[in-house]
Amino acid sequence: MSFCTRLARLLLLCLLPASLAAQTKGIPEWCKPLPRPEYKTLLRVPVTDPWFEVYRVAPGTFAIYEPHQAEETISYLIVGTKQAVIFDTGMGIGSIGKVTRQLTSKPVVVMNSHTHNDHVGGNSEFMFVYGLDTDFTRKNARGSRVDAQAEIAPDQLCGNLPPGFNSKTYVTKPWKISRFVHDGFTINLGGRKLEVIATPGHTPDAIALIDRGNGLLFTGDTYYPAPIWLYRPETDMDAYVASAKKLAALAPQVKLVLGAHNVPVAQPDVLPKLVDAIQAVRSGKGEVKAAGTGKAMHTFQDFKFLLAAPSKGLD
Repeated sequence: MSFCTRLARLLLLCLLPASLAAQTKGIPEWCKPLPRPEYKTLLRVPVTDPWFEVYRVAPGTFAIYEPHQAEETISYLIVGTKQAVIFDTGMGIGSIGKVTRQLTSKPVVVMNSHTHNDHVGGNSEFMFVYGLDTDFTRKNARGSRVDAQAEIAPDQLCGNLPPGFNSKTYVTKPWKISRFVHDGFTINLGGRKLEVIATPGHTPDAIALIDRGNGLLFTGDTYYPAPIWLYRPETDMDAYVASAKKLAALAPQVKLVLGAHNVPVAQPDVLPKLVDAIQAVRSGKGEVKAAGTGKAMHTFQDFKFLLAAPSKGLD
């Protein structure tokens, strides 16, 4: 090997760590732990759109995960013998409607866990959308540009946006509410039923869905295994605690808890622990750290809550 060749290889070895460090530096912190190890235990279902990952979490039940955006939103396709419900429609960055058509030939109706933009982005792709009868729901059904644009800032993305996606025109498109529903409303999918459980707190229109026949509880943003956001003006802390208690009371009937962000599957014993944690935080227990303008991260045991600062509900 010539001296020049050895020198070139030595220079390459010296430059490689700096190159890798530069690449890592450009990756947002939230992106670095991905892929999350919990997904290794789930059955992945192939779909053609790389923006989404789909996992079968129970018979006729699919978690539709968006790992390339910081919200890591998870929507659920719940299929019966006659029709299906899509519980949330994600960011609206990729076409969730096309994904559902690859998973089922049944007609699909929309039910939202609540109407923050990261859960309603694909509503306009569907013909029939249920909505909770609240002013908050009606307002958000008009769509939004500001919230949508904030979701595609560079630090919010991990990997590439879908081919053909136009970031300049990206908005949460308005949608039509086909029918207003209420606590206790039941959707018959054929062979399985879903019951609406009103869980206000995170938002005024927050709901959970329970499939009692299969022991599945879809909790939306009332519970998911990541910092739970409770800092926005529409959040009602007293209502949130009451809703957490309502869900915890269902734990003996439930086999799986399915939240709306990060990881789709949790065990039902997490629900009474959630109640203990949020009550502890409200009584001043746990660790508190500033988390950006007007927000504070409260940690108690395995739970994190992002609250307004000064924190709502603290004595």
